[in-house]
Amino acid sequence: MTSTAFDPAALAASDAATPAVALTIAGSEATGGAGAQADLKTFQELGVFGIANLTCIVSFDPQNNWNHRFVPIDQQVIADQLEATTAAYGAASGAPSVLDTVKIGMLGSPATISTVATTLAAAAFTNVVLDPVLICKGQEPGHALDTDQALKAQILPLATFVTPNHFEAESLSGLEITDLASLKAAAVRIHELSGATVLAKGGVRLAGPDAVDVYYDGETLEVLSAPKVGEVAVSGAGCSLAAAITAELAKGATPLEAARTAKAFVTAGIRNRVASGAPFDALWQGGPR
Repeated sequence: MTSTAFDPAALAASDAATPAVALTIAGSEATGGAGAQADLKTFQELGVFGIANLTCIVSFDPQNNWNHRFVPIDQQVIADQLEATTAAYGAASGAPSVLDTVKIGMLGSPATISTVATTLAAAAFTNVVLDPVLICKGQEPGHALDTDQALKAQILPLATFVTPNHFEAESLSGLEITDLASLKAAAVRIHELSGATVLAKGGVRLAGPDAVDVYYDGETLEVLSAPKVGEVAVSGAGCSLAAAITAELAKGATPLEAARTAKAFVTAGIRNRVASGAPFDALWQGGPR
């Protein structure tokens, strides 16, 4: 098992005068704890110029058990955002920093998935980090199922790195995950199905004193472990983990190096979590500082 300490001083020393560029295609989460807001804060903390193209707006409903209220963004607006971003920073833009790394967060509908998949295929990004958000509470069950199936069919094959949580890893692999051994098996299965590097997250959902995640890229299988900080999941942890991987890949790290840095970054952010009037805490991306 590997546990890596996050070193802000080393990060600052390594920052280039011209930053790497990374794009997140994700939803807006109104409280700022997750979604595109978390992604942009993570990119900034890791010294990367962040761009957000929004797919939907999610706001928790304090009058209804803090469930999600989900509003999709018009498809033409999504397409317009992607067109502007790839024209400004893509390989043919002539910009000093070329955009070749993207994180995919919440897409939320089959229509949005098709729109984004078209851009991903045309842009030929080097790094496509998929945080496979399969279900958003507040969606109709049939719509959620259609969305899940579309994500697996259209986006997963384009991903180079996938970061499923416990539920998502079970859904993608078809395996029940009850312990570290089954988490490893799920990571291997997802890689076999997708060809992508996988970081399958056990987090607080597996028994034991440590939060464990399993990295597998087809050759290397490594368990990333850190002591649990409480027994309750923190808002934005999954988003920030995938965003940290995205940022590190944009700067030229190997996938395994990116996973290790992201694990340490998120652990520090959970330790320095932000409380609010909501029944959940939020990860603080400035925690490592």
